[in-house]
Amino acid sequence: MAQVLVTGAAGFVGSHLSEQLLAAGHTVVGVDAFIPYYPRAIKERNLATALANPAYTFHELDLRRAELAPVLDGVEIVFHTAAMAGLLKSWQQFEEYMSCNILATQRLLDAAVAANVGHFLHCSTSSVYGRFATGDERAPLAPISPYGITKLAAEELCRAYGEKDGLRFTILRLFSVYGPRQRPDMGYNIFIRKLLARETITVDGDGTDSRSNTYVADCVRGLMLAAEQPEKSVGQVFNLGGGEEVNVNEVLGILEELSGQKARIEHGPQRPGDQR
Repeated sequence: MAQVLVTGAAGFVGSHLSEQLLAAGHTVVGVDAFIPYYPRAIKERNLATALANPAYTFHELDLRRAELAPVLDGVEIVFHTAAMAGLLKSWQQFEEYMSCNILATQRLLDAAVAANVGHFLHCSTSSVYGRFATGDERAPLAPISPYGITKLAAEELCRAYGEKDGLRFTILRLFSVYGPRQRPDMGYNIFIRKLLARETITVDGDGTDSRSNTYVADCVRGLMLAAEQPEKSVGQVFNLGGGEEVNVNEVLGILEELSGQKARIEHGPQRPGDQR
């Protein structure tokens, strides 16, 4: 079993990943900056199960500023899930996205090389493909939001450190992950809360935008498989997607059927940088 570092450990994917790594017998070091993208109390709840495990150690630190050598001491595998996510805010808070998604990644890569980390697994996003995130990993990379641009830059940093220092890396592009602990700003979380509260749901555009959805447990399994089979994954890029597409109107119809309630829907403008 390995000693593993998980960044963004209090987040949606990072907390689920930490729990599954612990269940597999690994020793896990979790780090998170608790950036106020959404309430700290939610992230603290996300951490509760992992914190109860004696094989888990947590450090609150900011990858952009902290000394990283201590948390990487003895670490063999790094899962870098930490990032500023979300399209809309990336237009409004570009400096924050640039520092969290690019600078933090560069500092972590630098520290990972110095610590002789054996495998660096970087969580990226389907947003690097731009408007049409379809096809396989050979699809053109044409991000159309600051978020997608900063995440693509982080991918290129992984490649640069692989070339310069021989860092063994894998890039995993996540597609619309959903499930328990989904961030409160994400679509399914918003739709369910507002439907149950009988509040109006604002749909961006006409609701025909489609997504390849990925259940969080499947996403975590994909991440772990990449770590378990380095002979197949090192130096590679993988899309982690559910393989089936659904549009917003179809999602709302399913939620109406499951809840037995009729959604109150209004339509707003298309979000800039959104996939279609």
